[in-house]
Amino acid sequence: MKKRTLGKMEVSAIGLGCMGMSHAYGAPADHKEMLDLVAFAVDSGLTLFDTAEVYGTPEEPHHNEMLIGEALKPYRDRAVISTKFGLRFDYDSKDWNLPVIADSRPESIRRSIEGSLKRLQTDHVDIYFQHRTDPAVEPETVAQVMADLIREGKILHWGVSEATEDYIRRAHAATPLTAIQNRYSMMARWHECLFPMLEELGIGYMAFSPLANGLLSEQYQAGCAFDKAADYRAGMPQFKKESFETNKELFALVDGLADKYKATPAQISLAWMLCKKPWIVPIPGTRKFFRLKENIGAADIDISQEEIAAIDKALATMSMSEVYGGTKVVKQ
Repeated sequence: MKKRTLGKMEVSAIGLGCMGMSHAYGAPADHKEMLDLVAFAVDSGLTLFDTAEVYGTPEEPHHNEMLIGEALKPYRDRAVISTKFGLRFDYDSKDWNLPVIADSRPESIRRSIEGSLKRLQTDHVDIYFQHRTDPAVEPETVAQVMADLIREGKILHWGVSEATEDYIRRAHAATPLTAIQNRYSMMARWHECLFPMLEELGIGYMAFSPLANGLLSEQYQAGCAFDKAADYRAGMPQFKKESFETNKELFALVDGLADKYKATPAQISLAWMLCKKPWIVPIPGTRKFFRLKENIGAADIDISQEEIAAIDKALATMSMSEVYGGTKVVKQ
């Protein structure tokens, strides 16, 4: 597996987003199968594994960290573990997609890191992300806690997710950031406005939902159904029946590129962002071995900068459905 550098941290060119093993995509996956999947990922050269303290179920809110801690324990020296702090779910809400409550108070961060270290069965987290910004806490305050945790050896690097340019600059000035982690795909390009700043400051970009929650794999058909009680895709606009018709031009573009490069639609979607910038690392999630192999193969596809520019121009002008933009954050 090819390597990339996020800030000063070396990782595999493609990471593994682990959330869907436990959270938001129906009931948690089979435990033994996920242990085997993570082991296969490590043996295939993947080094970057992303989780968070809130990826779980009402019965076990920290299910994913516990799973990943167990899975990576035999391979800890070969793994870069990314986890997150700063959110908790509002389980009193009646919404199908539970809102999250931001909490980045220093004392809350301290509780979070100790819990994550225990669940992950490790003495340090490789990169620790503020999951969402907390309007009640200044970035400099969060950055100071991160500096303290780095000095104590409990984390090696830190980053922020879904933050504004001003927040990123202020946080980075206080304690240098290694990476940001934001949604990014052919359907969700609104964070490209941050690219000049990221290059200026030497900050990497971990891209979650790089396949638009799976739509760009082209494995779904109009009318596909999801469990409204446990699967977030049930409410995502890109999976509405009419969206498949709206996105026909997008699918045709991706299919044409897939034919040209003898690749799958998913591989083209990943290769597109890999070839845009050397500091972008997509972290697609999966529960399936064949999908993991498919995603890994995207790192070997080389699309020229001229063709990337042509793809971007086409994406900017074609009709496209709405795409899911994230979970609602409510005040504490």
